[in-house]
Amino acid sequence: MFKEDFMLHGLIELPWWGYVVVALAFTHITIAAVTIYLHRHSAHRALDLHPAPAHFFRFWLWLTTSMGTQQWTAVHRKHHARCETAEDPHSPQVLGISKVLWEGAELYSAAKNDQAMLDTFGRGCPDDWIERNLYVPHQNLGIVLMLVTDLILFGPLGATIWAVQMMWIPLFAAGVVNGIGHYWGYRNFQCDDASTNIVPWGILIGGEELHNNHHAYPSSARLSNKWFEFDIGWLYIRTMEIVGLAKVKKTAPQLVIGDAKSECDRQILDAVITHRWTVLQQFMRDIRGTCASELEALARKSPRGVSWATVRKWLRLDQVNLPAAEHARVDKALEDSAVLTTLQRMRKDLDGLWSRSNATTEQLVQQLNDWCHRAEASGIEALVIFSRRLRTFRA
Repeated sequence: MFKEDFMLHGLIELPWWGYVVVALAFTHITIAAVTIYLHRHSAHRALDLHPAPAHFFRFWLWLTTSMGTQQWTAVHRKHHARCETAEDPHSPQVLGISKVLWEGAELYSAAKNDQAMLDTFGRGCPDDWIERNLYVPHQNLGIVLMLVTDLILFGPLGATIWAVQMMWIPLFAAGVVNGIGHYWGYRNFQCDDASTNIVPWGILIGGEELHNNHHAYPSSARLSNKWFEFDIGWLYIRTMEIVGLAKVKKTAPQLVIGDAKSECDRQILDAVITHRWTVLQQFMRDIRGTCASELEALARKSPRGVSWATVRKWLRLDQVNLPAAEHARVDKALEDSAVLTTLQRMRKDLDGLWSRSNATTEQLVQQLNDWCHRAEASGIEALVIFSRRLRTFRA
């Protein structure tokens, strides 16, 4: 009797919904391990972990994903360093959304075997006895042991639980976050890549859905930024910090709004540089209506004029990243619209403020004041509004 029950149900017999709960719990632990240990701790050093949870996460990932710490860390760091270029391991802007969404795991597998990449981007990862003798040389052994364990615990249904575990990271992390997270969604920050926030509430992905927030401040242990965004990974990190199992090193700075000043000073300059992606996002919002009006006027002259989507991408990623056909339309729009030409120039000049590494603080303050004066003398109401708003920013 025991043998028959064991063959049917394993050591643990559950109602149908119990198996669903177990599968979701196992996959959620894996998501937590990826976002807390691999991503925020290993790749970005946003927090320190106590050795106990650090090694538990490392062991669990070996069982459920066969991913090595150094390999994952190196691939992710290269993604940030080469984002949206031909060297990015998984950019949908370069490779196409379908490729990254459905073949994200294959792209990761191809990238992780580049030894030069591991040497360059994989520094500071565990290199102890168990890493060298078990986790790295026997990466696939872990998922085999996980299958055997699921079968013993839950019988034939354990194979289904295991299959869900094996599918979860390739679909949600490699596909959804790396694919959709650089293609569709909303943006809080106008950082120089195509990263997006997929949804403001994402328990299934552990906070990783707030991808634009992360690209704006990669070293922040907290991925949520707006009041309506929820980062369950941050909840776990704070809980671990309270009981002494983690220590947060850095979180994203918060922009402070004060009274408008008549002239820019060092305080405003510090705010503009520290919160540059927020500043650019606000710039985009303030000029949106002006761009739309200009494009509407151009469309009456030329039905195949440039679209708002093209202008938005051009202002965000620079014109050189546009396809050739769109590039030609942008050139024509700039030729036909003095307003769009001015907005483009002012966008580039604003961006240049934090890339002038040789300028002194006094010089940068003067350049920022000059930018505001030009904005207010342009005759473009959107630039006037933004210039006044900029002088309310505080770090």
